[in-house]
Amino acid sequence: MDIFDAVSSRYSCRAFLPKAVPEAVVRDIVERAARAPSAGNMQPWRVYALAGKRVEALKAQLRPRMASELPKGEGVEYVIYPQPMAEPYRGRSFTVGELLYQSIGVPREDKPARYKQYARNYEFFGAPVALFFAREKDHGAAQWADIGGYLQTVALLARGHGLHTCPQQAWVSFHTTVRAFLDLPDHLMIYSGMALGYEDPAAPINQWRAPRAALEDFAVFDGFES
Repeated sequence: MDIFDAVSSRYSCRAFLPKAVPEAVVRDIVERAARAPSAGNMQPWRVYALAGKRVEALKAQLRPRMASELPKGEGVEYVIYPQPMAEPYRGRSFTVGELLYQSIGVPREDKPARYKQYARNYEFFGAPVALFFAREKDHGAAQWADIGGYLQTVALLARGHGLHTCPQQAWVSFHTTVRAFLDLPDHLMIYSGMALGYEDPAAPINQWRAPRAALEDFAVFDGFES
């Protein structure tokens, strides 16, 4: 798969097949992704890869808590969305939420059903591999951006292996549990989770794609002669 196909075919997969991913493949992805750029070559990312019994153990810890603790969970260590969220960002976020729930036939007013789907985040949507990305607490905006670049590189390399991913910042809502489970050092904090595995191509929730803004909405080109 070339890079153009990897970029165009990447999406946030929310239903995976129960097919194991070899450790060697996950190691290859995580190692190659370290070619992602970072300010001063700091390489500020820290990665925790889980599979098998470890994934199941984390899911088992959280499963009985879903009915009473969603959507806030344990609170967050950092704010994911700006409050209030201005346009056009609010509209884009609203639209993608509507498309997601429409794909599985859940109306806006059915909050129990929406929470049930949201709880699938904490099952990694059935993926056999869970990745957690951590960062130094005292690092700044540039290092946050670097980790985002690393995460995207992981997602694209996964496509090269015929795999799909779903980045999951939802995991920061259970940062205390994840910290204890991973035995995370005090100087680190969770930036994001990620589900990794083989997509379920028959799942309705995998049949739609999030729209993207037109080029003119976010880019300016100046000084080109041809």
